[in-house]
Amino acid sequence: MSELQEVSITEEKPLLPGRSLEDAKEAELAAQTLLDPGQTHSVETPFGSITFTVFGIPKPKRPAILTYHDVGLNYKTCFKPLFDTEDMQEIIKNFVRVHVEAPGMEEGAPVFPLGYQYPSLDQLADMIPFILQFLNFSTIVGFGVGAGAYVLSRYALSHPEQVEGLVLVNLDSSAKGWMDWAAHKLTGLTSSVSDMILEHLFSQEELSGSSELVQQYRNIIVHAPNLENIELFWNSFNK
Repeated sequence: MSELQEVSITEEKPLLPGRSLEDAKEAELAAQTLLDPGQTHSVETPFGSITFTVFGIPKPKRPAILTYHDVGLNYKTCFKPLFDTEDMQEIIKNFVRVHVEAPGMEEGAPVFPLGYQYPSLDQLADMIPFILQFLNFSTIVGFGVGAGAYVLSRYALSHPEQVEGLVLVNLDSSAKGWMDWAAHKLTGLTSSVSDMILEHLFSQEELSGSSELVQQYRNIIVHAPNLENIELFWNSFNK
């Protein structure tokens, strides 16, 4: 038998002092999550196709964060500023995110043909189980704004076992003073769809101030290539 020789093996990626292999893997996954460009998918439902973008890696026994945007917006214009903040980075590292976009609201979406019947908000809620089935996710924590808040609330009422929590902003579209309500009804007779949506997104005081933020969203909505689709979503929301 030949004499055994001692072989020195050097780790290609040595662990940091005091860190276990499991900790190192967690750190690597967290780094990948922060650099994740997102994967966009579409699934067919009885009410039409729905598009969503997934960020991060699912964690065992943890719900997914599922967002639903407001009228006139998409997931980027509605939620990206929130999830880009420093305070949200720990959440991003520890939870997978699913950003749902209402039909026809995704970037590059074709304009729906004349006579297309846009889904009701209740039907939009009924599309969510198809997303979770596609991703094999069992539970969510929902983040919704405006129309999206209503959609998620309806979904939670129908599927309470799949919802571990909700964060809802501006859920009730009629929750305004009677002067604002009357002004909205009167201006709705002559205003453009983009103006009415801006009045939904901002208060009269904010619109009068015409801040940089208001101007930014006005440009987004007025120059949206899918404005016809946005109008259909708006009409469905108002019903």
